Amino acid sequence: MPAEVNESLATLSDQLILATVLLYLVAMICYALDLAFGRARTVVAVRRRQLVGAGGPAAPEDTTGDAAGDSGPQPATWAVRAGTIGVALTWIAWAGNLGGILTRGVAVDRWPWANMYEFVVAICFAAVTAFLALLIRQPIRFLGAFVTVTAALGLGFAVLFLHVQAGPVMPALHSYWIAIHVTAAIVASGLFILAGVCAILYLIRRDGRPSVLPSREGLERVAHRAIVIAFPIWTFAVIAGAMWADRAWGRYWGWDPKEVWAFVTWVVYAAYLHARATAGWRGKAAMIVSLVAFGCLLFNLVGVNIFFSGLHSYADVPQ
Repeated sequence: MPAEVNESLATLSDQLILATVLLYLVAMICYALDLAFGRARTVVAVRRRQLVGAGGPAAPEDTTGDAAGDSGPQPATWAVRAGTIGVALTWIAWAGNLGGILTRGVAVDRWPWANMYEFVVAICFAAVTAFLALLIRQPIRFLGAFVTVTAALGLGFAVLFLHVQAGPVMPALHSYWIAIHVTAAIVASGLFILAGVCAILYLIRRDGRPSVLPSREGLERVAHRAIVIAFPIWTFAVIAGAMWADRAWGRYWGWDPKEVWAFVTWVVYAAYLHARATAGWRGKAAMIVSLVAFGCLLFNLVGVNIFFSGLHSYADVPQ
């Protein structure tokens, strides 16, 4: 007999996800202010010093917002504070995202990623988790605006187009394998999204020009580290999926569209890592390959569910 749905908790979950979207958007604005008036101010000051040091004409000094007598390029204090507020709001939104996942799971008495709506909500949570975890050890606050707007758009898309009422699922999903296979896929996808954001920024960034973004080398380093962590997790997810398929349908591999594109994604990310490790690929070529892999990942997560039908019931998209 299917478990009874706790409607109050299901409603609370939906409300928490809506609040999370708003918090991510406000955090994105704070990060954007930090980039535009904090980092940008520092970049302009450094560029001015470079021109003067090279014998160029000295530009009029702008001391607005700086302490008197400060000889170093300093960002606007209020902009830095906006960035700090952005980090705090991201943590609060992260907690709301987590709360939305947990309350939905308790409401239906199962793992809360058995359909496309729940899956996308969990992936957005994983992407922000990856950003916050790396932020603890590395100075990557510049990614905050891009990660939070990605999470907000993803959650907004899920709420508007993918939302389904909390309820029971087909028997094949009543398995501990959903906790193993799908959780691994969610964690890896979150890290791949972080790497994809860095790769896109890498192609936008132009070396030798003042920018609020770090150097291309810094962006490539963050992307590579995220992929190195995510790839073995994705590998495990693919293997665990095959084992679950054997339990559920009596075969390890059946050329289901989701299976095929999960493997294609694995192959392209493997090609990126292999080319970087053995052929010494660096820079633009490597980032383009990683973006091709990221495109395969997104198509596997969303496109396959829209254009193909298969055995993965959690991928259903509301009509």
